[in-house]
Amino acid sequence: MIERFETKQRMSRIVKHNGTIYLCGQVCADAEKGITEQTQTMLEKVDDLLVKAGSNRKNILSATIYIKTMKDFKAMNEVWDAWIPDGFAPARACVEASMAREELLVEISIVAAEIY
Repeated sequence: MIERFETKQRMSRIVKHNGTIYLCGQVCADAEKGITEQTQTMLEKVDDLLVKAGSNRKNILSATIYIKTMKDFKAMNEVWDAWIPDGFAPARACVEASMAREELLVEISIVAAEIY
């Protein structure tokens, strides 16, 4: 069974299938801030969606991070490293990419396991 949450014409914010949770791409709450703040608020949104979906950051299976410039890689990773619990690092990719809006510096896509 496939469940979709917060579905609009273009996407669903959460899709669940057979105990796997897929989150749509998440960006920051305030695009006027720098990479540290953008990463922090982006990950706060991930936390909220994971809870709504019945999971948490310890159950993240995979993360794909899109970063506007690799010059921000170190600063983004400092926030990421503090956010991921020790021993629960998911499979991860980070790529430099053009963003949908000029002021966005980072976006993340998450796949996680549901908690039973």
